Formats: sequence, structure tokens, C-alpha cells
Amino acid sequence: MCRFIWGALATIGLGAATAGIVVVAGVVDVGADTPHSSFTYQALTFARERAIASRTGEIQIPADLADPERVRRGAGNYAAMCVNCHLSPEAPDSEIRKGLYPTPPNLSEKPAAPSSRDAARDFWIIKHGIKASGMPAWSKGGMEDEAIWDLTAFLQKMPLLSATAYEQLVAASDGHSHGGLEGHEEAPAAPVEEKPVAKGKNAHSHDHGAHKH
Repeated sequence: MCRFIWGALATIGLGAATAGIVVVAGVVDVGADTPHSSFTYQALTFARERAIASRTGEIQIPADLADPERVRRGAGNYAAMCVNCHLSPEAPDSEIRKGLYPTPPNLSEKPAAPSSRDAARDFWIIKHGIKASGMPAWSKGGMEDEAIWDLTAFLQKMPLLSATAYEQLVAASDGHSHGGLEGHEEAPAAPVEEKPVAKGKNAHSHDHGAHKH
């Protein structure tokens, strides 16, 4: 028994030492343009899903989650905060989404069934974010739980929307509203004085295709 324990400890120690050498040597490629190995990706995915599942069991889903008012309010925040990474119905890949790894899920895709989205999981991820994935913890930016539930409610409905219906819902929303409460409006932004655009060699043109800067 003692021999088995010492053998197991030696194996663990050797593994830790090897991992340390690999890390110190800079062998691990952390570039976002180099995917993980299949094993690493699956291991990280498993660890992520188990971590989320262990933290969502006590979350109480609001009884009025399907309320059209929640969905309407959530549409404005989605368009302001999420659409560049998670897309909208019938939209092509965005510039930032193409460069992120892992690629954010397309939340506009139709699920196998309308009820297949896990509302508690969506709420937890929006509130707390995911480390080293590009997904922020929106609660740290001042987003209240009510607003997060509104956004969660919208996510349940978005895959069933056409592009036109999505745009109409966003237009009817309150826009970017972290309070998530009916009647809440953000103070209007102060006017910004426009400055003339510089001409010449220092002028910057956002043209990635032709690489003109």
C-alpha cells in the first residue's frame, strides 16, 4: 500500500515538474489564432460546464421571465452590449468575433427546441462572465440583476426572431438601460464637439481588406 502511495505521489510530482518546465520554457502558445488541442479544449469545456452547473442550482428564475416587457427591455441591452460577439438573426460574422478564441456562441441560432436554453445558466454567465474567454462579468459594470434577467428573457426569444422582427424589437426597446426597470432611462450624453479629420500621412482609414492606414 505504501509503495502504491509513493508511486502515485512520484507520478504526480513528475507531472507537475514537467508542466512547470513547459510553462517556464514558453512552449505553450497563448495566441488567439492557435486553437487548443482537442483534448485541452474538451477538458476546459468540461471544467467550465461543471463549474457553472455547480453554481446555478440555487438560482430562482423569475416567474415572469416570458413577459414581453422583459423581452423588449432585454433587446436594447443585447443590441448595445452583446451583438458584436454573439450576432443577431441572419447577421454575418462580425470582425471582432472572427478574432476571438474560443469563438463566442452564435446566440441567434435556432435551438433544437424553444425551451432548450438554460435560463439560470445564461443569467449566471451574463452576471459573472467567463475567465480568459472574452466574456465579461456585466455585473461589475453596474448591470443590476433585473436587467440581467431582462437580457436572459430576450435570449430565450431571439432564436425565434427574423432579422426584421429583431430590428423592430430593438427599436421598440429602451436602448442601453442597466437598471432593467420599466421607465428607467439613462441621462442623455453631453454633446461632443466634432473635430476636423486630419488629412495627410497620419490620417487613419479603417480598411482592413486593402490594408490602407
